[in-house]
Amino acid sequence: MVIASAPKSTLRMLGIFKAISDSPNGMTLAKLSATLDCPKSSLLNMLRPLVAQDYLVCGNGVYSLGSRIYNLAADILAARKQPAVIRQHAHELADATRETVIVATIDHATDLTVYVDVIESPQSVRYTVPTGVTRPLYCSAAGRLLLAFQPESWRESYLQRVEFRAYTPHTVTDRAKLRLILADIAKTGIAYSSDQAVEGAAGLAAPIWGADHTLAAAITVAAPSGRLEQNRAALRRELIRASSRASEALGYRPAEAVA
Repeated sequence: MVIASAPKSTLRMLGIFKAISDSPNGMTLAKLSATLDCPKSSLLNMLRPLVAQDYLVCGNGVYSLGSRIYNLAADILAARKQPAVIRQHAHELADATRETVIVATIDHATDLTVYVDVIESPQSVRYTVPTGVTRPLYCSAAGRLLLAFQPESWRESYLQRVEFRAYTPHTVTDRAKLRLILADIAKTGIAYSSDQAVEGAAGLAAPIWGADHTLAAAITVAAPSGRLEQNRAALRRELIRASSRASEALGYRPAEAVA
């Protein structure tokens, strides 16, 4: 197998960022030229657009890292730690509730909810589902939660194109009724479903928010319908606590907290 080498310009650009990040006081064009063994004229052609786009700043002939490269670095670090952080809090929720906990995301290409992580309840009678399973957005707690917090234009487009199927006698397949359910979820921040996707199973879901205030995932407590309903208030408290802690760990801060 032949692996193509990276273009020289790409390597030089990465070298610029590396050299400047290693120099707390920034670097002059002459210093960069010597460090990277690159002609000043070639470097200038690369530095100017980087400064124009705020990836670098230049003051008194000294180049330093700009705001956009710091934002990019933060995004990369957040993406790297996100699954582990969420899983930690999912485990804590599973320990606190002794019920199955599911972390779910939305697949916009297929209009489905994807269960990306499942921690099974230790109880003999429990709700169980393998990791990787998909569900329609309209009939599970996680799916409804994810759908409720999508941009309005996308959500409405989905509601118009989806072909509803009744998985149980209780599955909501009426668009008007589903809109009311989604509006309530958007208001309360909690989704609840019972006997919607699977007969005899129920779930409570809450959002996990990222640092940029976008929805990172839905976290769900799932259990046999009767047991979840019996313990609904306590499970809801634990769920809200876990989702809040996971969001905070990802860097999320409510708008009122940062105003």
